[in-house]
Amino acid sequence: MTSMSGTWPSRILLKRVREGEVGGVLIFAANVSDRLPDAMRALRSAAKQGGGRGLIIAIDQEGGPVRRLSASPPTLSARQMGAAGAKTAFAQGRATGEALRASGINADLAPVADVHGSGGFLAERSFATSADAAAGGACAFARGLREARVHATLKHFPGLGQAQLNTDHNKVSLSTSRGKLLEEIEPYRRCAKRVAMVMLSNAAYPTLAGSLPAAFNPAIIRALLRERLGFRGVTISDALSAPGIAGPGAALRASRAGIDMLLYTDENVSVLGYRELLAGLRAGRLSRTEVYGSARRILALQE
Repeated sequence: MTSMSGTWPSRILLKRVREGEVGGVLIFAANVSDRLPDAMRALRSAAKQGGGRGLIIAIDQEGGPVRRLSASPPTLSARQMGAAGAKTAFAQGRATGEALRASGINADLAPVADVHGSGGFLAERSFATSADAAAGGACAFARGLREARVHATLKHFPGLGQAQLNTDHNKVSLSTSRGKLLEEIEPYRRCAKRVAMVMLSNAAYPTLAGSLPAAFNPAIIRALLRERLGFRGVTISDALSAPGIAGPGAALRASRAGIDMLLYTDENVSVLGYRELLAGLRAGRLSRTEVYGSARRILALQE
């Protein structure tokens, strides 16, 4: 999944989509204009011209401080939805899905399913400070998106609620106890099986699974998320440009750990990531069976 420069997909991006090098496109506020639905149709058309099923076109539309379509739902932040209850969160999710669908977007990189901890950076982005309440809000919002035929994404597994620093800008390792971390995966336990995607955190969890960041950690992706929680959808990385994650080999490390879709916030870097994967596959450094399994899961979401 790559970002897009400007308000219209470049010829290079459209060519990559036609050739099957891109499985998804991430939309930011800088990509939004009154031509957004037409731009999204151009992307989908390129995918179909190449013989593909379609494309995952995603956006961060959480509500509150993270809302790329500023005039569209949700009208409440996650914390406000959590306080209002699951019915409100469901209604906000459905309204959000309907607005995204009308703009040509079929996936939301939301809701945040992490339980907010004291002093944590998520603040308004989290539904609640208790695992049960956070699960109620996040799962209801995700169900609303699904009813509007938009894919939901629970994030950031196994949880960033206790993180004091934003992993987009800082290398983060959480010292939270194993028991607390396992308690706070309740939102994922409750509804991960019913969502399309789960985003892996870029933080490390030494009390849970050693020093590797979650996006590179098979003990978190395969053992905990896939085997213990039974998730069968698409695993997606958080931004691979983050501190402690970025650099040569990141694409291979994430893929070997069990990430299906690699998220790049720079078009040029996404090209390098694709080439790294292709070279790794040809050299036998990636399992063909696992790569094809990832492809099948992604294709199942494309429209």
